[in-house]
Amino acid sequence: MSDYQVTNPATGEVEATYPTATEQDIQQTIEQAESAYQDWRQVALSERSAILHKIADIYLERKDELARIMTAEMGKPVAEGKGEIGLVAEIFRYYADNAEELLAPDKIDVDSGSASVHKLPVGVLLGIMPWNYPHYQVARFVAPNFMAGNTIILKHAPQCPKTAEIIVELFQAAGLPDGVYNNIFATNEQSATIINDARVQGVSLTGSERAGQAVAKVAGDALKKVVLELGGSDAFIVTEDADIDLAIKGAISGRFGNTGQACNAAKRLIIVESVYDKFVAGFTDAVRSMTLADPLDENTRIGPMSSTAAAQGLQQQLDSAIQAGATVLVEGGRLKDKPGAWFAPAVLADVDDSMDVYREELFGPVAVVYKARDVDHAVKIANDVPYGLGASIQTQSAELATEIANKLEVGMVTINAPSGSEANTPFGGVKCSGFGRELGTLGITEFLNHKLIRDMS
Repeated sequence: MSDYQVTNPATGEVEATYPTATEQDIQQTIEQAESAYQDWRQVALSERSAILHKIADIYLERKDELARIMTAEMGKPVAEGKGEIGLVAEIFRYYADNAEELLAPDKIDVDSGSASVHKLPVGVLLGIMPWNYPHYQVARFVAPNFMAGNTIILKHAPQCPKTAEIIVELFQAAGLPDGVYNNIFATNEQSATIINDARVQGVSLTGSERAGQAVAKVAGDALKKVVLELGGSDAFIVTEDADIDLAIKGAISGRFGNTGQACNAAKRLIIVESVYDKFVAGFTDAVRSMTLADPLDENTRIGPMSSTAAAQGLQQQLDSAIQAGATVLVEGGRLKDKPGAWFAPAVLADVDDSMDVYREELFGPVAVVYKARDVDHAVKIANDVPYGLGASIQTQSAELATEIANKLEVGMVTINAPSGSEANTPFGGVKCSGFGRELGTLGITEFLNHKLIRDMS
């Protein structure tokens, strides 16, 4: 039986199944991507830009349909799905409008002659993408690489096959030439085969730390460039002078957006002692007021988790923390009397470094609140995890915000708002959160041949 199927997390019912690729499919896909590259690399930037603008147009025209499909595949509240499609359109437009400048040669001041670095495509790339933002994750990988002149083979998450097929349909409707983008329902072993193929020049993965380790090993053995965007356990630091009402609002949206299933979600709320009680009282009241509802309802802000397996795994982490001595501030967990992957929001406190959950990623609607003696202690707690994706700081002092931001071991810091994503700002982390960047000016540079041309005449 194929791993690629649509299992509605709201009901637990399998709605569609898709066949896994054959070995012949793999070879044909690589061949057509390589063949398309030879032509696509020579297409004028203006033509590529026009296609990306058309892709953005089509996404917006079909956003209602695309959002409903995401809801059926991974449970995203439909209103959030529409927001995701809006961001996707912004990403395609950003690279369509800015690639000419971003890809322009860099001149180097030399003693004699001239020198410049030209930014050229490298060829066929493999993308391995997750389920939690099934259009956005693809867009931030493919949009810059389309403009750069690379071609793409895309292995999407096994639970999002309908979205995977529709992305191909959207690109074709926008006039993208055959072979520039290729969907493949590959197994993990087949992905390794693709990476090892001499015609493939690099791989980008967004996923778990374990998946990143596996892909990086294969890519390293094959001497292939790899970009990894992995897990996160982002800190949300609230200082003594913070606007507490604003901080509570930000913590709710930052922790429970996409039902808590975001790599850069505010998973650890670190509150300075002097405002701890006030923050916790308001935050827990807000969490208790959250209701699970039909994700197809436009007013729903929290729906089911992506799968029963995900809900079961999070429940095990929650149970482990409680058994180890964590205090339950808001009791939540799996709704066992309801089919599907429903999980009520929970809040924990008194988690310490003797517990597994202290350094684990909680990928779902469970928040952990920490009391810090002062700002320095808050920074220590924030950095005391294997991850280094992002962080958020709540303070009314610009000077303090900068001081804290520079001490945090992360790739991204947001001040007075939860972590987010924009087309023109780079996204990525350090430590076990991976390496490389997507989006913004850096996102187009990862898979380029930065070729020096030195004229000594």
